[in-house]
Amino acid sequence: MSFTLRAASIAAVALSMLAALAATAPSFALDSATTPVSAQSLNDVTRATVPALPVDPAAISGNDKVVFARTSEVVQSISRDDAAAAVSLASLVANYDMNTPRDREDECLAGAVYFESKGESLDGQLAVAQVIINRASSGRFPRSLCSVVFQPSQFSFVRGGDFPPIDRSSRAWREAAAIAHVASEDLWDSSVSDALFFHASHVSPGWRKQRIARVGNHVFYR
Repeated sequence: MSFTLRAASIAAVALSMLAALAATAPSFALDSATTPVSAQSLNDVTRATVPALPVDPAAISGNDKVVFARTSEVVQSISRDDAAAAVSLASLVANYDMNTPRDREDECLAGAVYFESKGESLDGQLAVAQVIINRASSGRFPRSLCSVVFQPSQFSFVRGGDFPPIDRSSRAWREAAAIAHVASEDLWDSSVSDALFFHASHVSPGWRKQRIARVGNHVFYR
């Protein structure tokens, strides 16, 4: 998504929201005494309230150890229009706040983000997710996200073909789940959009690959 299109979308959505609020809420007046509307305020206005869903576990098979269920918490499904209106990756992530990814593929992607980049910037987490998505679509790696994540000798956090324990109540996990959704739906452009490889910045593997950028604690290559 180009910067120009994103900026135009943001302006259009913001103006329409302000006009609607001015018409329906007398206390929301646009005059010289009004405090400027912050990005967070716009984000709060656009947050949709979705009725709580009953728990409905999905069947799993094989070595899958995660039982997916609809959650009773209030969440929002993000569309590309919502993403166009977001003024930052942080505001976009804040709109998708749940600790249960929607399916096994998002679970695998979120797990990789969690173990490879928890505690890093959202840009750094998105970059890790982008590499995994790129691999799955490249034809050079397995075709599913889970197969890419659990491919032997690729990610050091994998133990016995599965994830170590995950603290699913932590902020780090909730961010990873949100980033996985944003990345898999292509809702925000990554700074390493065509990267296929990365390594921690404290090591020097001597790869003969084209370096793209360093984002956080990782260096990315194509």
